[in-house]
Amino acid sequence: MALNIADLEKTGAFSGAPVEKEITWESGGEEHTATVFVRPLSYAAAVSDVTSKDAIAGRIAVSILDDDGKPVFKIGDITGESNPERGPLCRSLTMELLRVIGEVSGLAEKKTKS
Repeated sequence: MALNIADLEKTGAFSGAPVEKEITWESGGEEHTATVFVRPLSYAAAVSDVTSKDAIAGRIAVSILDDDGKPVFKIGDITGESNPERGPLCRSLTMELLRVIGEVSGLAEKKTKS
């Protein structure tokens, strides 16, 4: 295969459209459910992993989108720096967002070489 955009598109070399997922987390003693759109890990996530002072917050910020495809969070929203009174995301929501990012990106799949 020659390395060109058309052939790369056929092989699935681009992250594609965000995937709609339902998430559930516990906060304040109650269970909450929401719909999020998750962009599979891509070049944007790799850049964020390298350039962000907080790779986990950066990964969530580039991966979790609203229904218009815009990021839901800025890094400071996740770390608590945007609003110290509000603080960082709770553990339960953070872990649920990381879980769904991994699920959409196939990180749970075990790859074997033939």
